[in-house]
Amino acid sequence: MKNTAKKIDWKGLECIELSAGGYTALIAPGIGSNVLRLHDDENGVEFFRWDANNTPDDIRGSAEVWGLPTLYLPNRFADGVLRTSDAVYQLPVNEAKPFHNHIHGFLHKRVHNTVAYSANDEAAWLRTSYVYNEKDPFFSYFPLPFTAEFFFVLSEYGLEYKFSITNQSQKKLPVSVATHTTICAPFVDGAKEEDIRIQVPVLEKWVLNDRCLPTGEILPLNAYDMAYLQGTSCPVKRVVDNDMYTGGKLERQGKRPFRGVLMTDIASGKGIGYEVSEGYRFWILWNDRGEKHYFCPEPMTAMIDAPNLDMPAEKTGYCELSSGETYALAQHFYTILP
Repeated sequence: MKNTAKKIDWKGLECIELSAGGYTALIAPGIGSNVLRLHDDENGVEFFRWDANNTPDDIRGSAEVWGLPTLYLPNRFADGVLRTSDAVYQLPVNEAKPFHNHIHGFLHKRVHNTVAYSANDEAAWLRTSYVYNEKDPFFSYFPLPFTAEFFFVLSEYGLEYKFSITNQSQKKLPVSVATHTTICAPFVDGAKEEDIRIQVPVLEKWVLNDRCLPTGEILPLNAYDMAYLQGTSCPVKRVVDNDMYTGGKLERQGKRPFRGVLMTDIASGKGIGYEVSEGYRFWILWNDRGEKHYFCPEPMTAMIDAPNLDMPAEKTGYCELSSGETYALAQHFYTILP
């Protein structure tokens, strides 16, 4: 059996390394179940932002911008206020003026539990979880216990990732989930950043104010936005600063429509397919000023500040879980060859 799942010591941090189908994945339960690295060993594709010189402390210090971090309560809540149907919560304001918001929650920074890992002839896999309760320092702001579960499967089809969250409180649990997906630039070994193109199924543009919060204005697509839809946009070597869209579906080479984005190195023809489940209704694009050798196509289940917007949930994507209910999502990363 060539597929493996094993515990390794990565510079003092216990990680799980999966190897299957020509891919290798390095996952850190101790840093929010972050997929620190996903590499196609056979075709020379580095999916996520990765630096071999990094240490675990480097990742912890900026956990949002390495690998594949999962965010619960992602993006921004104005003044830290989160209004649900049965309560109001005051989250810590951790984004300085002029923004003065709460940003990105806490789940991606916590030490998660390694539940199980194994491999067989078809795949290698890892299951992790995080039980959020009064032991968590964030609980004083957000006293709603829940369990988050993570399941990673690596095979010849790439990396499949499933996430679920279960409400274990007696109150409504707000649902807003995202991944701050950091794509390496360039992602093909030996390629040039300027040869990257990204295709995103944008439907409409949400206008953000100077605090990166929605104004409520929604615009039709202009020529700039259409470049995303047509797959002619280069996501690096320029500033991409929170381009926020309602998302739809794409088609690839006549195959079934899917919710996701496509990234291509036009010189080699190699690319990355990134599919997400129906719950991810929005995409936000960001690249940290464009010269940091990565870019972020971030799928979100709900609009920024969604529970506080004076808009219907059908438009914002916001939803809540009753006690005992579970919300599930899935993502899939794979190499596309010419």
